Amino acid sequence: MKILSGNSNRPLAEAIAASIDLPLTKASMRRFSDMEVFVEIEENVRGEDVFVIQSTSYPANDNLMELLVALDALRRGSARRITAVIPYFGYARQDRKSGPRTPISAKLVANLITEAGADRVLTMDLHSGQIQGFFDIPTDNLYGAPVMVKDIEKKLNGDDLMIVSPDVGGVLRARGLAKRLNADLAIVDKRREKAGVSEVMNIIGDVKGRRCVLVDDIVDSAGTLCNAAEALMEKGATSVHAYVTHGVLSGGAVARVSSSPLEKLVITDSIQSTEAVRVSHNIDQLTIAPLMAEAIRRISEESSVSSLFD
Repeated sequence: MKILSGNSNRPLAEAIAASIDLPLTKASMRRFSDMEVFVEIEENVRGEDVFVIQSTSYPANDNLMELLVALDALRRGSARRITAVIPYFGYARQDRKSGPRTPISAKLVANLITEAGADRVLTMDLHSGQIQGFFDIPTDNLYGAPVMVKDIEKKLNGDDLMIVSPDVGGVLRARGLAKRLNADLAIVDKRREKAGVSEVMNIIGDVKGRRCVLVDDIVDSAGTLCNAAEALMEKGATSVHAYVTHGVLSGGAVARVSSSPLEKLVITDSIQSTEAVRVSHNIDQLTIAPLMAEAIRRISEESSVSSLFD
């Protein structure tokens, strides 16, 4: 088995490799003067089971192209099996036609990854479960819930805990976490007038006197989370925390979180954190490296991945 890292999140790749007790495969991933991507694998990979770790986070297109070129290099290097390990799968929010003449970009990216040479995909907390069906190759979708549950139990567990879904679409995710924690569930009913702008309308459930934990898969502009936190506090919640798998946190999101009623926003290291995230007083990061490492080990040994979440 060999582990290859792209440039999108090298600290996570190094932590995964350390958990498996394997060195990262030597490779050169660089840009020509016009920013064209070039990848050269500097070790023999013939007949090897190779895992390429690369999130398609910012800059999304550069990191995606780097992944595709790396997959092609490994295929032409006669690797026995190539697994694309994509902790954060970008373009996942474009999983359906949102209007006339709009693309389903998640399917397009899935096709590109398959055609580039991937034999299977390992990812985490896809924006919607059906994206697994966009790939015509085996796809394992891990869940960040066990990592979050452990942290919530350590810091927030109690009878007054309330798990909250920030929108109707995330109810399934929030319900699963509430069941693991034996906690109650509330839902924020919001109406989005246009992309990137959300307006909280109503809270379904009694949150008065409760410590609320918002749960989501992606935080981008953080508008939804901050509006939800304000609405929960207005309804009498004693505190609001948020646990989100993928901390995209683009634009002024970090400043927005810092000035919001959120006591803590807890994200994972599926996306490499920026300096603004690292110095923020109310953003913490959990590592998914041991979970990803165990899944990689099980795939290599042809054993069950789903039993990780039993």
